[in-house]
Amino acid sequence: NGIRLSAVWLTHDPEYPENLPAAPLVRYGWTPRGELAAVYDRSNTQVRSFTYDDKYRGRMVAHRHTGRPEIRYRYDSDGRVTEQLNPAGLSYTYQYEKDRITITDSLDRREVLHTQGEAGLKRVVKKEHADGSVTQSQFDAVGRLRAQTDAAGRTTEYSPDVVTGLITRITTPDGRASAFYYNHHSQLTSATGPDGLELRREYDESGRLIQETAPDGDITRYRYDNPHSDLPCATDDATGSRKTMTWSRYGQLLSFTDCSGYQTRYDHDRFGQMTAVHREEGLSQYRAYDSRGQLIAVKDTQGHETRYEYNIAGDLTAVIAPDGSRNGTQYDAWGKAVRTTQGGLTRSMEYDAAGRVIRLTSENGSHTTFRYDVLDRLIQETGFDGRTQRYHHDLTGKLIRSEDEGLVTHWHYDEADRLTHRTVNGETAEQWQYDERGWLTDISHISEGHRVTVHYGYDEKGRLTGERQTVHHPQTEALLWQHETRHAYNAQGLANRCIPDSLPAVEWLTYGSGYLAGMKLGDTPLVEYTRDRLHRETLRRFGRYELTTAYTPAGQLQSQHLNSLLSDRDYTWNDNGELIRISSPRQTRSYSYSTTGRLTSVHTTAANLDIRIPYATDPAGNRLPDPELHPDSTLSMWPDNRIARDAHYLYRYDR
Repeated sequence: NGIRLSAVWLTHDPEYPENLPAAPLVRYGWTPRGELAAVYDRSNTQVRSFTYDDKYRGRMVAHRHTGRPEIRYRYDSDGRVTEQLNPAGLSYTYQYEKDRITITDSLDRREVLHTQGEAGLKRVVKKEHADGSVTQSQFDAVGRLRAQTDAAGRTTEYSPDVVTGLITRITTPDGRASAFYYNHHSQLTSATGPDGLELRREYDESGRLIQETAPDGDITRYRYDNPHSDLPCATDDATGSRKTMTWSRYGQLLSFTDCSGYQTRYDHDRFGQMTAVHREEGLSQYRAYDSRGQLIAVKDTQGHETRYEYNIAGDLTAVIAPDGSRNGTQYDAWGKAVRTTQGGLTRSMEYDAAGRVIRLTSENGSHTTFRYDVLDRLIQETGFDGRTQRYHHDLTGKLIRSEDEGLVTHWHYDEADRLTHRTVNGETAEQWQYDERGWLTDISHISEGHRVTVHYGYDEKGRLTGERQTVHHPQTEALLWQHETRHAYNAQGLANRCIPDSLPAVEWLTYGSGYLAGMKLGDTPLVEYTRDRLHRETLRRFGRYELTTAYTPAGQLQSQHLNSLLSDRDYTWNDNGELIRISSPRQTRSYSYSTTGRLTSVHTTAANLDIRIPYATDPAGNRLPDPELHPDSTLSMWPDNRIARDAHYLYRYDR
């Protein structure tokens, strides 16, 4: 009828009734034939454009995201896409035959999809991958997945409910099964994993989650104060601690109150973006956005501001620190970072047509290169130092062999794809063992001919209850040494005790949802903690000592004072959040940094001491010889990123 949606305006907002936006939230442009040609966001920036076939109305032949290359399409006489042309990435061709579609990309990688069924019941039942491997899928009469066979010939079975189609059982190739149960609203009420542990959920009459029991038995309850809202006003966890939340009419979190009654508040703008976070102890953070909704500034309570810049495509191009220093990033046509610059130093990345990193160049000009197989798996990496590592995978993608110059490592797995052992140059390195529930029970390795093993024990809830370390004789397998540590939990399910062999138990006291309040060894108190409204440590009592800790308005460590004055420390920070001074009664240490944020010197002063230690680094951050100890050194960088010497040592490398 010629009517098209051209714009969406906000005409009524109960939260901001007197301050409505002067521009539409979104605007659409159309061709004379009624085809969507362009989309503009609320800043009136065009974000999408579309081109159509002159002959066939509505057939899109090209589209583009703002700041990105145009993707073009070609069709056959039946209106099917035969080519997808990407000027800066992978292009594809599509060949159609009866029950068969062949897809070939511009790297000449080919995939073949075999289909069965007609119209809405057509399904891909077999897929030939670019490496020649094959995966298969089976479906029931109404098109629901029943089984999948991977490239190694292993089958995973799925059992959908006859009426709802929801999955009720998954059986993996090793025969282990997971079961799922639902209520009459198709909501999950129970899930049992292969280890036999069960997750349970309960709902109210409105279908809202009111209780969840975790596999370890911990119960979380959800409460609602609005019969029309799906958002909880409170949660009670397994410890009995309650957290409360308030929400705006639009579902935005306005406040969160923790189990101690301490509150965090959130402010939002009319577009739903968070503009401020107000925490206890006077800590606040403020955020600003541009007309496109992109974050452009973050400011803390002290007024320190970090700013952000973007290109037309929305890629982050610069971060400006509070001191004005600038970190920049450049991108290729597809939005992948190709160059990052900080303090005048540049790191660059190169990609292939598939978007894979193939070359990384450090600030020193050294290169790391990467190679991939036809399934995009990393198969070779040659590092800055020239060392080459190679990787081999099985048909399902698991790493089975790695080569690191003269070291050849093989990785072995069981039917459940769990790692069972690893060999290095033919010798067993580590072994892993599991029980019938799939839990790790033993991990062992050989050290100087002796087998060293750690054994793990669990309770029926799957919680760790013990660790036993053993060492066996290399020839007789006689037990030479062992040590066991046991773990215990309180009634709320929190770990609260560790019992080492032949030692008193170490027990810790917590409050709320697990904040540490104190520890004791046997019946002897070791340490007690006092915390502020952000649960940060402010006072530590141990023996006859007390350590008082204070924080800056920005939340950084400000001081630590012990009731032994000689151990007091005060901390000073710059606007960028870098530590620049530690002061104590005996001495003061000052720290200097480069524009890249690297430590350049430490200046220590005391009654009879005034010394400055410089830290010189090459562009990649490798430490250079001390310029004061080696004034004649002309070294400006370490070739291949390998340090040959420093102030105290010489270094030699193997292959």
